[in-house]
Amino acid sequence: LTIGTAIKLDSHGPMIFKQQRSGLGGKPFGIWKFRTMCVDAEAQRDDLLSVNEQDGPAFKIKSDPRVTRLGAFLRKTSLDELPQLVNILIGDMTLVGPRPLPVQESNACEPWQKRRLNITPGLTCIWQVWGRSAVTFNEWVRMDLKYQRHLTPRHDLKIMLATVPAVLKQRGAC
Repeated sequence: LTIGTAIKLDSHGPMIFKQQRSGLGGKPFGIWKFRTMCVDAEAQRDDLLSVNEQDGPAFKIKSDPRVTRLGAFLRKTSLDELPQLVNILIGDMTLVGPRPLPVQESNACEPWQKRRLNITPGLTCIWQVWGRSAVTFNEWVRMDLKYQRHLTPRHDLKIMLATVPAVLKQRGAC
């Protein structure tokens, strides 16, 4: 409630942002996040492609001009991800698994990269903890595939425990 109110006071538009992401088997689902960008951010994406800092089909800009003042804080602290607990409750996501890409980016992946869709996406993942924004897209996918090969409750617990200090230290957060 506090975050939602702060978003409304910081900028006009909805508190929650919903975007179509690729889930298990590539099936699209609506991911929920606290809104961290201006309302027309999706429409501005194509105009910003020339300054994309992530290789491959993923789109990331460290100092994205579409991010609101409060949005920058929410992203650094990962608080913008809290509404994804709803996605977990309804079964679209799990706590740990490959982060779901927007459908457009997922569709642009090479066939070997799409193997990351063979398991349910997660709120946190191996590359967010041990790579975050400092890895190439191919390395990001390789980390997701390695996670799939070592999928155990113990490994998930290790990733969840490592997520806490990664978030607190804001390692690689944009």
